[in-house]
Amino acid sequence: MPLKILGLNHNTAPVEIREQVVFAGEQIPGALQAVRDIQGVEEAVLLSTCNRTEFYVVADNEGRRRLQDWLHDAHNLDPSFADTLFELDDDAALRHIFRVACGLDSMVLGEPQILGQLKDAYRDAEGAGTVGKGLSRLFQHTFSVAKKVRTDTEIGSSPVSVAYAAVTLAQQFFSDFRKHTALLVGAGVTIELVAKHLKRKDIGRLFVANRNLSRAHDLANQFGGFGLALSDLEGTLPEADILISSTASPTAVVTLPQMEAAIKARRRKPIFAVDIAVPRDIEAEISKLNDVYLYTIDDLNKVVLEGQGSREEAAQDANRILDEEIARYLNMERAKQVAPVITALRENANSVRGEILKQAQKRLAKGADGQEVLEYATAALMKKMLHNPSVKLREAGENSDTEIIAAARALFGLEEE
Repeated sequence: MPLKILGLNHNTAPVEIREQVVFAGEQIPGALQAVRDIQGVEEAVLLSTCNRTEFYVVADNEGRRRLQDWLHDAHNLDPSFADTLFELDDDAALRHIFRVACGLDSMVLGEPQILGQLKDAYRDAEGAGTVGKGLSRLFQHTFSVAKKVRTDTEIGSSPVSVAYAAVTLAQQFFSDFRKHTALLVGAGVTIELVAKHLKRKDIGRLFVANRNLSRAHDLANQFGGFGLALSDLEGTLPEADILISSTASPTAVVTLPQMEAAIKARRRKPIFAVDIAVPRDIEAEISKLNDVYLYTIDDLNKVVLEGQGSREEAAQDANRILDEEIARYLNMERAKQVAPVITALRENANSVRGEILKQAQKRLAKGADGQEVLEYATAALMKKMLHNPSVKLREAGENSDTEIIAAARALFGLEEE
């Protein structure tokens, strides 16, 4: 069965839709098993991040259609959801997964985090038992391609991250960070990068809120900030001039009533907020408040694009490498398809050889002349080996099947008369 990809990402769907189909943590093994149980699907890997939810499957066309139906029904989605999905097959699917692994399909061109996420997705599928020989070969080659692209091009230089974009956008509101306070919600890689950029900009005060208080303290201490529990968020919110959130929470961690109370306590001093999470951490209704400037991860796209111009030439080099690697992978796969035929052909020929050899040895044992035995053996071998091809060629001639005739000439190296 062929490789197929079904999914949606930041190029096809806004955050309002992407957040409806996020799979995280304990949801992933169950989702993989459910997909594997769909009739027509043989193998499956699920990649779910803030920017994309994509299924890489070995499936027939009916299996892919049933996968789309399952995705729709599992999340009780509106029928218009289908307009945001994309489907890719064969060569196009191969190019897409290579581009994803290399960071060429990311909002941040060349960002390295997606490769780690793709490796995690593959390990999750291995653990769930939904990876077979097909996807195993594909993903191992994909990881090799990503390494080659990063080694042979400058795609990873001049880093422009979502965290950098969020801080850059904040600078449009506050020219002097030394006079302001930032509140970061979460303690993952993205928030750590945000904290690092804010520290370099000499942020006045820095708070880090997280469900794990110890983790919040550890991260805040690295940058001279203060850690607090997520339960203390409401009390600290009025202090924040800058609010940036990125957690894995399935529900909002900053609510409309909390923000309304914070604005009132701040006496209408504005708050700049960026919600990097998917699903979103900050309730969407907050954007309607007059004194809150709320941006989502999709709003950062313009800032990111402005900062990654230096990577465009590297991206062209990377795409040339992908062209070569796609051709190489397809050649290997096609070779694997014909390998069983070659093996069967050799086994059949060896079986015929063994049969003729035994008969020749019997003749020699009975005292037959060696030259006669050689004549017999070579003639018998030729007759046996050419019997089926000769029969098929006669049938091809009777049926005017020029393709079979041309294939025979090519296989046996025969010139046209």
